[in-house]
Amino acid sequence: MSELKNRYDFVYLFDVQDGNPNGDPDAANLPRVDAETGNGLVTDVCLKRKIRNYVEVAKEGAPTYEIFIQEKAVLDNLVEDVYKEEEVKKADKNTQKDAAKKALCAKYYDIRAFGAVIATKDKQGQVRGTVQLTFGRSIDPVVSLNHAITRMAVTKESDRDKERTMGRKATVPYGLYRVHGFINANLANQTGFEEEDLKLLWDALINMFDNDRSAARGLMSARKLIVFKHDSKLGNAPANLLFDRVTVRKKPEASSPRSFTDYTVEVNKEGLPSGVSVEEII
Repeated sequence: MSELKNRYDFVYLFDVQDGNPNGDPDAANLPRVDAETGNGLVTDVCLKRKIRNYVEVAKEGAPTYEIFIQEKAVLDNLVEDVYKEEEVKKADKNTQKDAAKKALCAKYYDIRAFGAVIATKDKQGQVRGTVQLTFGRSIDPVVSLNHAITRMAVTKESDRDKERTMGRKATVPYGLYRVHGFINANLANQTGFEEEDLKLLWDALINMFDNDRSAARGLMSARKLIVFKHDSKLGNAPANLLFDRVTVRKKPEASSPRSFTDYTVEVNKEGLPSGVSVEEII
């Protein structure tokens, strides 16, 4: 394994066609939108879930690539298991929590990547995450459609002769979303997030939608992953100035975008700040 020696900032574009990329529980699971602008939103939590799911499938629970935050996981039990490990048990009272944090980071990919709050009864602590994501925000306002659907079957024998029930399905006809990401090499050295973990993150962003298909989400696809690499751990330029070099515009003839080809994506590679390089991974 090799230590992470560079800071990274990246722009990630993905789209959805005829699907709900992230339902809002506070709004009957309709697609999330900015109430003032109408732009679609996808939470960082939603995206991290997809990354976790990809890693879980890709690594098949291999040592050091287990997932801490997963469905029906009892986190207290997982933390207690780590405290039972020999290296943690033999640590003295003053260093035991640090030893446990180190063991948790070594075991769980998502703790190394995203951090965690350890909030069991007597073992409070926090691991700051190496990788941070913003909300995904659509380039243009999205339209949230609510479709009526028919259920042809019934659940109970007593309902056999009743009329078929109706349901609802919410979709966005099309939306292109932009996410900003940050990778902190100094925190990576604390959590043990290394070059191999970084490569797995890029693989997840490229492929995670292909392993997360559902009728509700329609067609979701990764479209662009533009990575700014700094020559140092601290960084050589402010992230916002680098992000400004990536412009995404709707083509003039596309009044109502319905595909990625209705947009142009440009990356200004001229005159990059000293110590910064850029790569378009997809």
